Amino acid sequence: MFEKLMAMAVLPATDLARARAYWHDVLGHTPVHSDEAGDVFDFGGAGVLIYQTKYAGTAKNTALTLITDNLERDMTALRTNGVTFHDYDMPGLKTVDGVADLGSERGAWFSDSEGNIIAISQPSPEMMEQAISARAAAASG
Repeated sequence: MFEKLMAMAVLPATDLARARAYWHDVLGHTPVHSDEAGDVFDFGGAGVLIYQTKYAGTAKNTALTLITDNLERDMTALRTNGVTFHDYDMPGLKTVDGVADLGSERGAWFSDSEGNIIAISQPSPEMMEQAISARAAAASG
């Protein structure tokens, strides 16, 4: 079962042209594939399909998480491109300047042009190494 498995995130867009411009101009990625179904972007080896639907931006949960080794570097780059990070103050989640300290990882959240909530997470170095090792093992096996 799933011998040649790949996973793909699927995010809705009300306006596909606007979403394409956002992902290119703000997030710095060009689609690796485009057709009538939408655009596929590659993020660290994982596919992200952006497709057009009237239901974009209706989810109130994190739709995509990007894992990084340097949260400050990437937040600075995104802020330079106009991204505003969400601030939260609720039981179990409080941000300071957009960043939540979650013990063994730190995270921040923002919304794309279509209202999809995207997280950036910086796990501990140990967790990052485990994730890289697991990905390499999966790719070779």
